[in-house]
Amino acid sequence: MKTALVIPARYASTRFPGKPLAEIGGKTMLQRVVEIGWQAAAEHENVTLMVATEDQRIARHCAEIGVDCVMTSENCATGSDRVLEAVWQQGGKYDVIISLQGDAPFTPVAAVSALIAGFEERPDYEVLTPVIRLRWEELEALREAKKTTPFSGTTVVIAPDGRAIWFSKNIIPAFRNEAGLRTQGGFSPVYQHMGLYAYRADVLERFVRLPHGYYETLEGLEQLRLLESGIAIHTVRLEVALGAAQAGIDSPEDLHRAEGLLKQFGDAGE
Repeated sequence: MKTALVIPARYASTRFPGKPLAEIGGKTMLQRVVEIGWQAAAEHENVTLMVATEDQRIARHCAEIGVDCVMTSENCATGSDRVLEAVWQQGGKYDVIISLQGDAPFTPVAAVSALIAGFEERPDYEVLTPVIRLRWEELEALREAKKTTPFSGTTVVIAPDGRAIWFSKNIIPAFRNEAGLRTQGGFSPVYQHMGLYAYRADVLERFVRLPHGYYETLEGLEQLRLLESGIAIHTVRLEVALGAAQAGIDSPEDLHRAEGLLKQFGDAGE
């Protein structure tokens, strides 16, 4: 199985321009994600790592840290479009394509590795993505973050067979008897989605040709286009250390929180 591990890194973010080059703990966000990709790729065979960007400043930084970079169009509508364009430029001969977001420096190496292993075991999957069940204290931290940045952090509800039923920027599911649930253990009923995906190559090609979905547009979540179009997303449930279940960086406020989390918990990828 040949796998492309692609990091879409767009400089011209509306909410946070230059985000991939923002520093956390003395390293750029992009460098931290690249290092996660390198570690995961080293655990498997036939994995090619590359960054996909539309900006020469990011391309120069990639040269400085020694990672392959593919220049893509400024007009890519989503990260998935950018990932596919980069793969096509590299010849497109891959079985699985993984999109590892360039604004997710707390992604555990185990998350990326689990996606590769998942497709090695089940090449019939269409899409695979990791989720983390939040401890109560992590859920409280997510609730607090959403008071100031309501579109940071995505949650997901999951069917018994592991298929994702729905994703939302709201915290789902709602539950009435929180006090009773808290007596049942340290974990809440909420799963947080980690923003990376492994696609079977033909499914990614089909996905980017689909019209944008109604709920995708409302929530700003491109994975909802998959569900609205009947494409199954299976989940990998990860067990991570307290503090590793962090969302991507969507705003300068998130960056300040990330600095504090790095001091408290260290690198999630280590």
